[in-house]
Amino acid sequence: MNLIICNDYESASKVVANMISDSIKIKPNITLGLATGSTPIGVYNELISKYNRGLISFSNVTTYNLDEYIGLPIDHKESYHSFMDRNLFNHVDIKRENIHLPSCDLNDLNNNCIEYNKMLNSTSIDLQLLGIGANGHIGFNEPGTSFEQETFIVELTNKTREDNKRFFNSIEEVPKLAITMGIKNILDSKKIILMATGENKASAVKRLFSQEVSLDFPASCLNLHNDTTIVIDKEAAKFILKNEL
Repeated sequence: MNLIICNDYESASKVVANMISDSIKIKPNITLGLATGSTPIGVYNELISKYNRGLISFSNVTTYNLDEYIGLPIDHKESYHSFMDRNLFNHVDIKRENIHLPSCDLNDLNNNCIEYNKMLNSTSIDLQLLGIGANGHIGFNEPGTSFEQETFIVELTNKTREDNKRFFNSIEEVPKLAITMGIKNILDSKKIILMATGENKASAVKRLFSQEVSLDFPASCLNLHNDTTIVIDKEAAKFILKNEL
């Protein structure tokens, strides 16, 4: 894994946005895997700025999102469909038919997984953007998830729901189920960028670089990928010593 340590969240966001925009310039019809949550918002803001300055276009870009809550209407303000529209898609020239997120339809959960998996297996994600949870989850792949797992329905842990309640009025409003790309889908990406910032991610980052590969820490699967870059700020790097890298 490659490691880039930045001064702060803003500079880390710019580094990741530059990596994505450079990839778009090289391959205008790139397929991107995108993440949600608070971590990538700065990246998306930078990409919007680049688009507004005429530096990049999303007109030929295709996107696949990692996950979506089950049970929230698509137009709910905390659905990941709404998140992506609000933080990126509504501000650039991406074609709606090139945007893909897992279906959150409660009526046919198994088929939702099958259909999203078919889409993922019929394409190749050129660059996958990831965040990391305090327990090492990527997407909604919680500890214990097989590295061979493809798109599936997951019951969110209390820890993940507690982490995400800041986006809702109470933890009772946080969905208990989600649909997510599996670890196998993620590892099938040609290039992966994981971004982690803030002191609350420092322990997860330290474990990520312990080189231990374990189902108990899903992000450790990235040690098995041949083109992964980790972009962190100084706060997230506080437990990493140079002689350990």
